[in-house]
Amino acid sequence: MLFSATYPVGIKQLSSKFMRAPQTVKVEALHADSQIEQIFYEISPEQRLEAVVKVLGHFRPASCVAFCFTKQQVQEVVDHLTAKGMSAVGLHGDLEQRDRDQVLAMFANRSTSVLVATDVAARGLDIDALDMVINVELARDSEIHIHRVGRTGRAGEKGIAVSLVAPSESQRARAIEELQKAPLNWQQYDQLSVKEGGKLLPTMTTLCIGSGRKDKLRPGDILGALTGEAGIAGTQVGKIAIFDFQAYVAVERSMAKQALERLNNGKIKGKSLRVRIL
Repeated sequence: MLFSATYPVGIKQLSSKFMRAPQTVKVEALHADSQIEQIFYEISPEQRLEAVVKVLGHFRPASCVAFCFTKQQVQEVVDHLTAKGMSAVGLHGDLEQRDRDQVLAMFANRSTSVLVATDVAARGLDIDALDMVINVELARDSEIHIHRVGRTGRAGEKGIAVSLVAPSESQRARAIEELQKAPLNWQQYDQLSVKEGGKLLPTMTTLCIGSGRKDKLRPGDILGALTGEAGIAGTQVGKIAIFDFQAYVAVERSMAKQALERLNNGKIKGKSLRVRIL
């Protein structure tokens, strides 16, 4: 059996080498169109990086995935957003497993607002309550576009999908329009204004603890240390993710330095462990 979220030409060619007269099962629609507002902006290639900043500044999502083609483009977007004072992390296929775990933990616990990812690296991600998707560049396959967009607007929530389209991508836009069987919602890029509200920073910060599942560390041990010796209220602690050799816990940004100092000077499960802010 072959499972694939999309079915581009490469997958078709691969399956034809190994499968004989296969039966195809296809889900026509995973999301209600009414839950996702798609917006397309025509830009010049030179505007692309600043356009991402402008879109984020206008819509101010609490969580957003920005899709890129290459790891180089991922890094360029992350560097540009960071330089503008925004919280962003990158996800691509060359990351070590530990780095990938860290990136996903930070995004899942809402201590970073923007996940910039390649399509390949983002496959299989299960992201809850994603406010927005940005197509930094239009997907070359219209089915991949639909799959990208479908990551927002889930479980009855509203979502926004913004696509930045250079003139050279006009044929891709037409292919998406044909697949969706509806006109695309084009809006004027020049009319996109940045809203007031200060820097787009998350409310949580991640602490990385140098111990994990192999050391029998449990979420309750971390929560107990934070609410006990560190003096932090349970309501100020977010998601806790434990991996083999490291653990990640989100705390309210205003309490991060206090939590770091208390944990480094105290003990977790009777042991002195190295803790750092990401």
